[in-house]
Amino acid sequence: MTQADYRIESASPIVGPLLPVSGLAEYFVVNSETAVVMAAKSMTILPGEEIRVVYAPTGEVIFRKSATPSSEF
Repeated sequence: MTQADYRIESASPIVGPLLPVSGLAEYFVVNSETAVVMAAKSMTILPGEEIRVVYAPTGEVIFRKSATPSSEF
């Protein structure tokens, strides 16, 4: 069994087409490439919240995404 070392996380629930179940605030993924793609294609339910990919064993953030709410454009 492979250990899921990468965590996609946010303070707000996350939704996206590549997530197995939308609406959670934390997902665990086996490799960094998949985690980054899943996070990049996702957004938070509350616009503008940050989504991070964290290497769980060390806590190092390897990817960070913060979207500007569309109403601010």
